[in-house]
Amino acid sequence: MVLYRNTRSIVVVVVVVVVVVVVVVVVVVVVEVVEVVVVVIEVVELVVVVVVVVVLVVVVVVVVVVVVVVVVVVVVVVAAIVVVIVVVIVVAVLAVVIVVVVIVVAVVAVVIVVAVVATVVVVVVVVVVVVVIVATV
Repeated sequence: MVLYRNTRSIVVVVVVVVVVVVVVVVVVVVVEVVEVVVVVIEVVELVVVVVVVVVLVVVVVVVVVVVVVVVVVVVVVVAAIVVVIVVVIVVAVLAVVIVVVVIVVAVVAVVIVVAVVATVVVVVVVVVVVVVIVATV
């Protein structure tokens, strides 16, 4: 009877020890699995952060390139418009200068004609006066 009790006690102790060891092993395995899962989650977070940063850099570069292209196109278009406006203004000024020159030449021609006519009239009047004076004397 004593042997049976001792054996039973030993079996109970062995079972309790085995159960405790199994529980400890299961807890350790669960903790390790949780640590692995945490590491995997951290790696996934890092990959997501890297992807987001790369996407943001690409978006910023594309936006900068688009803005630079738009600015260059706007500057070229504005420069072309300014050149066209300057050419139109220069042509208009040249046209005005040509018209003024033509008017001045016409005025000078009229003045010359008037001067010639006036000179002829004065000469004729002087000749008539002289002829009248000579004829009356």
